[in-house]
Amino acid sequence: MKIVLASNNAKKLLELQALFAPLGIELVTQGSLGITEAEEPFHSFVENSLAKARHAAAASGLPALADDSGLSVDALGGAPGVLSARFATLFGQPKSDADNNRVLLEQLAGKPGPHRARFVCSLVAVRSADDPEPLIAMGRWDGEILPSAQGEGGFGYDPLMFIPALGQSVAQLDAATKNRLSHRALAAAQLVQQLKSVWLNEPSVPNGAA
Repeated sequence: MKIVLASNNAKKLLELQALFAPLGIELVTQGSLGITEAEEPFHSFVENSLAKARHAAAASGLPALADDSGLSVDALGGAPGVLSARFATLFGQPKSDADNNRVLLEQLAGKPGPHRARFVCSLVAVRSADDPEPLIAMGRWDGEILPSAQGEGGFGYDPLMFIPALGQSVAQLDAATKNRLSHRALAAAQLVQQLKSVWLNEPSVPNGAA
């Protein structure tokens, strides 16, 4: 099955392709089909991911998958939230991972820590633009914001997101570990089960069954 991914992020494509490969799903980016990015005017991850999935499905005529994800920091009232990818631009700075990370630390300066935070991911799949039954999954990965970047891997806020249970930042984890534990992995695991039972008509296995 071919599904359009409503994103042009190459690293995100690799992560999601690895997660959905067992189902025989081939993800193609909307950019490779000449599809422009959708507007993301909403305040929640779910609403934005649904808007992006419907946009990609309408433009391609194919089923579509959209991810809207970001960082939510308790001390900032949930910010940067849905504005995570362009957080720095809210303060007149360029849009880049490095600038987003720097601005985040500036906004936390002077606030008592530790700074509890979570990565949040909403994954939505639609069969068509007017699908009345979108598949929706949410994943959350809890951690704390470091006072300075650690690690060279990953992207986005990964160098600042420390996972206490692992004793490392997300940027210090190998790709296999991140794909197994991340907010995107948690959401994908939920969505895989929904795809199997709703789209692929495979019976679900009750918890504890062989």
